[in-house]
Amino acid sequence: MIRAYTFRRSRGNQSPEASSLHSHSSFLNLSGHLIHTYTQQLAAQELPRHARPRVDPSRATMYTLTPRCHLPPLRRSPPPCQAATTTTVSPPPPQSLAAAAQPRAAAADSLRSTWPHRFWTLAGSAAILSSLSTSASLVTSGSSPALDPLAAALAAYTLADLSTGIYHWLVDNYGDATTPLVGSQIAAFQGHHRHPSTITLRDPCNNLHALSRAAALSLFPADALLSAADAPAAAHAFVGAFAACVVLSQQFHAWAHEKRRRLPVGVEWLQDAGVLVSRAEHAAHHRRPYDSNYCIVSGMWNGVLDRYRVFEALEMVVYLRTGVRPRSWDETEESWMEVATGDDDVAAAEDEL
Repeated sequence: MIRAYTFRRSRGNQSPEASSLHSHSSFLNLSGHLIHTYTQQLAAQELPRHARPRVDPSRATMYTLTPRCHLPPLRRSPPPCQAATTTTVSPPPPQSLAAAAQPRAAAADSLRSTWPHRFWTLAGSAAILSSLSTSASLVTSGSSPALDPLAAALAAYTLADLSTGIYHWLVDNYGDATTPLVGSQIAAFQGHHRHPSTITLRDPCNNLHALSRAAALSLFPADALLSAADAPAAAHAFVGAFAACVVLSQQFHAWAHEKRRRLPVGVEWLQDAGVLVSRAEHAAHHRRPYDSNYCIVSGMWNGVLDRYRVFEALEMVVYLRTGVRPRSWDETEESWMEVATGDDDVAAAEDEL
C-alpha cells in the first residue's frame, strides 16, 4: 500500500481538476501520512542517533502524499508575473597574454625576410649587374661610345617610372586576389591602401623579392639574346637600368612612406630634387578616390598623366569595350580605407617639425 504513493511538491494555485483529485484522495493521503510517520518513528528508534535522517520542519508541510494514477498530465499556464525564460551567455574566458601576442608575432614574421626572399633578391641583383657589366665591358673594349649607355640608362629610368605608374593603375583598379599571375600583387596593393606604413617595416628582401624574381627570370635570357645578336652597349645598359629601377621602385615606394627622420642619408635630398618620388607627392595617391599619382620611381610622369587625365581616358575605353568598371569609380570600399591610429597622428605631427 505504501508503494502506491509518491511524494510530490504541492503548488499554491491548482486547477479545478487537481483540487477534485486531491479531495477524492484525502482519506488516502491521511492514512498514508500516518503510516509513513509511524514507520519513520520505528526506523529512528532502531537506528543510532548519528545515522537517523534529518528532517527539516519548515519543509515538512510542503510535501503531500498523492496516489499514482494514469491520468494525462494537466496543462498549467504559467503565472501572470512569470517572465519568459532567457538564455544567459557566459562571457568568453579571458585570453592569455601569450595567445594575444600570437597574431602580432605572426604579423611580424610576415614582414621578415626568408631564405627564398634572399635567394630571389640575390638572383635579380646578379642579373642586373651582369647586364650592366656587359655594357661596361663593351664600352671599355672601344666597340661602343661611352655616352650611349648613359643615355640609354636615362631613358630606361624615365620609362621605368611610367611603367610602374601603368602597372600600379592596373592592379589598383582591376582584378582581385584570384587573378592569374598577379593576384597576389593585387591583394598586396589593396592591403597597402589600408595599412600604408606597413611597407616601412618590411625587410628589404621581403619587399623586393617578387620584382627581383621577375628580373632574374627575364633578364638572363634577354641579356643572352642581346649578346648573341651582338647588340651594342646601350642595349645592355637599357635593359639593366630598366630592371634595376623597376625592382628598386618598391624601395623608393617604402621611402615615400617613411618618416623623415628615419630616411637614409641623402634620400630626402633626392626626393626633394625629384630624383625619387617624394613623400608629399605620393601621399596624394592615398587620398580618395585613389586615382592619381600612380608612378613610384621618380613621379615625373604623375603631373602629365593626371593633368591630361590619361588614366581616366583608358578607364573609359576599358569600360566601353568590356563593361568593367574600375574601382576608383565606385564608393571606396572599407577594405581600402586607411586605418588611422593615434600614433599615426603623433608621428605626422613630429614629421612636420
